[in-house]
Amino acid sequence: MPIFKIDEENEIYYEYVTPKEGGFTCVFVNALTGNTTAWNGIIGDKITEDGNGFLAYNFRGQDNSKFDDELNLDTDLIVSDLCLLIEKLKLNNIILVGLSIGGLYASLALEKGIKSQGLVLINTLRTNNLRLKWINETMVNVARYGGTALLMDMNMPVIASPSFLEKMKSNALNPSNYKGLEKNSGIFKLMEGSLTANWDIDWSKMDIPVLVMTGHHDKVFRISDDIDEIANSMKNVQRLEFNDCGHLIPLEKPIEFAVHLNKFAKNLS
Repeated sequence: MPIFKIDEENEIYYEYVTPKEGGFTCVFVNALTGNTTAWNGIIGDKITEDGNGFLAYNFRGQDNSKFDDELNLDTDLIVSDLCLLIEKLKLNNIILVGLSIGGLYASLALEKGIKSQGLVLINTLRTNNLRLKWINETMVNVARYGGTALLMDMNMPVIASPSFLEKMKSNALNPSNYKGLEKNSGIFKLMEGSLTANWDIDWSKMDIPVLVMTGHHDKVFRISDDIDEIANSMKNVQRLEFNDCGHLIPLEKPIEFAVHLNKFAKNLS
């Protein structure tokens, strides 16, 4: 199991497949409750078939990535870890790919000096306002008292497409699964730490090609006017709307997602 050991108490689990000569390395940045399994199956296979490689990893606090209980798993730490891992593996010719808040973390890594040929934002763009803060704090409270099971049951009807919701229903809505997260559990600390995220990034300064992916059925974070305003401020942006997807595009439509990612990479060559 590939592990980047930071110190005795802190480790980052990762999976890395090198690209062929001239190919790109897609650096996948998870959502808060995600892990490498979102990327390393169908998507990873499609990426490598096209000559590209990928890096998938878990934040400290996610599966197989150890953390010191005394640490705050906040935005600064997550972004610093991303930069550290890229530098440790000596990656170049990369494309940063972030799902949800992972897109923000990827963008902040660029601000810290990470060099990337392109950026893919999957249901990331949103405006920092009372509505967003309300949603984020409520999600933390739901996880505190009902765990990730209750959080997913609450979110799925408003972030998933009808067809994906149908697939999920057999394992959902079971109150016996609702168990509050321990205060020092990794996922809870990540969610709590995400409240420190600064969404007021100046997107107009983004000077690399950006692909903005949105899912039509994401009724929580897909606010069209906000996304239009932010995307239109970027210098070099492409837009792609998945009409039959919600928030979790790579999980709902992995093949289509990988095809569009490979196409984006090819256009960068």
